[in-house]
Amino acid sequence: MLNVTLLPILSDNYAYIIQSGDKTAIIDPGEADPIIQYLDQNNITPDYIFNTHHHWDHTDGNKTICEKFNVKIVAPASEKSKIGRIDIELKDGDLFEFGDTSFKAIETKGHTQGHLCLSFEKDKILFSGDMVFAMGCGRPFEGNAEDLFNSFKKLSHLSNETIIYCGHEYTQTNGNFSLSIAPDDEAIKNRMIDVDALRANDKPTIPTKMKLERETNLFMRAKSVEDFQTLRDKRNKF
Repeated sequence: MLNVTLLPILSDNYAYIIQSGDKTAIIDPGEADPIIQYLDQNNITPDYIFNTHHHWDHTDGNKTICEKFNVKIVAPASEKSKIGRIDIELKDGDLFEFGDTSFKAIETKGHTQGHLCLSFEKDKILFSGDMVFAMGCGRPFEGNAEDLFNSFKKLSHLSNETIIYCGHEYTQTNGNFSLSIAPDDEAIKNRMIDVDALRANDKPTIPTKMKLERETNLFMRAKSVEDFQTLRDKRNKF
C-alpha cells in the first residue's frame, strides 16, 4: 500500500512524501525547508524526488534536498533543460517501480508541454501536479485549451475510486468560479459547503476523488474543446 503525506509549502502549494516498502520519494518539492524538517523529525531518508513539471514552485527544493540526501531526481525527459539535473528521465507510458508498487507516467500537455501525471493504478492514486485540480484545471502556460482537453481525456480510463493529489490549494476559488457559471448546480453547491467548512478551519481540501471531479469539475464535464476553451477563458478572468 502506498502511504501519502501531504505537506503544505509556499503560499498554496502541496508537496508529498510517499512511501512504499523500503522506498521514500518527495513529489514536487517547491520549497526545501519544511520538507527537510518533516523528514528529520520522522527519521526518514528519501530515495527519490519526483517532479511532475519544471515550474519553480515544484522544483526549487531539488538542489537543497539533493545536497542533504543521496536522492535521484525522476522527472519528464522533455523538460530536462529547464529542470536541470535529472537522474532518471520519464516519457509518456513509462512504468517506474517504487518499493512494493509502481506508477505509470502519463504525459498531460497544456500547463507545460512535458507535464506528467503519476498514476499508481494498483493503489488507485493519481498525482496530477498542475494539470487536474479539485474543481479545476491548470492554466495552459505552454500549451492551449485543446492540449488540456486532450490531457483530461487521457485520464478518462481511471476508475471513479481514484484518489487525486494535486499541486495547489485552489478548490475554494475553483468552486466559486463554478458557481458563477452554474449557480443552480446542486452537486457543486453541496460540495462547496464542505470546501468552505474545511478552509474556514485552515484544513486542506485535498485529496479529491475522480468520481467527485466527474460530478463537480466543469472542465471534466466539458464535451468539446470549444466548451473547454470557453471555460478556461472565463476562469482566467475570474
